[in-house]
Amino acid sequence: MKSLIAFICSFSCLLSFGQLRQTDVTVKKTLKLMGTRFEITVVAPNEDIGYINIDEAVSEIERIEKIISSWDKDSETSLINKNAGIKPVKVSQELIDLIERSIKISEITDGAFDITYASMDEIWRFDGTMDKIPSEEEIKKSILKVGYQKIQLDQDAQTVFLPEKGMCIGFGAIGKGYAADRAKELLVSKEVKGGIINASGDLTTWGTKVTGEKWLVGIANPLSKDKVFSWLPIIESSVATSGNYEKYIELDGKKYSHIIDPRTGYPTTGINSVSIFAKQAELCDALATAVFIMGRDVGLHMINQIDGVEAVVVDSKNKVHKSSGIMFDTN
Repeated sequence: MKSLIAFICSFSCLLSFGQLRQTDVTVKKTLKLMGTRFEITVVAPNEDIGYINIDEAVSEIERIEKIISSWDKDSETSLINKNAGIKPVKVSQELIDLIERSIKISEITDGAFDITYASMDEIWRFDGTMDKIPSEEEIKKSILKVGYQKIQLDQDAQTVFLPEKGMCIGFGAIGKGYAADRAKELLVSKEVKGGIINASGDLTTWGTKVTGEKWLVGIANPLSKDKVFSWLPIIESSVATSGNYEKYIELDGKKYSHIIDPRTGYPTTGINSVSIFAKQAELCDALATAVFIMGRDVGLHMINQIDGVEAVVVDSKNKVHKSSGIMFDTN
């Protein structure tokens, strides 16, 4: 999942930096973490302190990756999946809490967001190796293993159990946002006055420019990289976008998005991108996927009922729709 912000111009050039005081500098570093591109920007008294702050954020992101990665065979998440249908696995309270929040998001999105989607990775592959769509029988079989309601959490024993063999959990639709939030929390605790954590487009900010001006992000046209619908200020806030423009397959002349509805097992249609604005990047990350799957009307209706959350949806005809709190002209 990659943000429209990233889509316009290499992740960070949409962020507007003002005139800094002579005693402050903006320090930025781009690197690969969690299998994707992270860009970390901080406002610091000097470059040396800025790079120390960034290294601290990187260590925090790497720590989280060791907990939630599905690719690391020794991660807590991999151990849960390996023991599906066998036994509960004792994990950190941090992972228990993340799973619990994920289940709550599943409940409010009627299962459009579901961390047990991972079992469907066996039949849908977007790495160029698919030459035909899965059969109806294969799809039906894959979704039998999906269902957030099946996850068994024991807070007292601090264990997680997936009761069916072949069940898997994955944090692809929430993990980068969570890591960005935690890195931000760490830097705020270190009294870093402002900055941006950009996790391949799942972006969170804090503070302001030294001038007191707000950080700005642009809402872009997915089909025209240089066109910005509007610039929006974000204060102590986050944004994330789900889009079908970077990861998809084409078979028999039809385009299939990598975003799969966990309730049906089929790729979603009708939307090009969804941008979600909220305080936490974790919530933005998860709801962007959910709204993409739910569709324009149902998704925006849900967003309009959640305090502190807004959305911009670009449909398959490249028309822009927005939730009630987004104040710009879409015409």
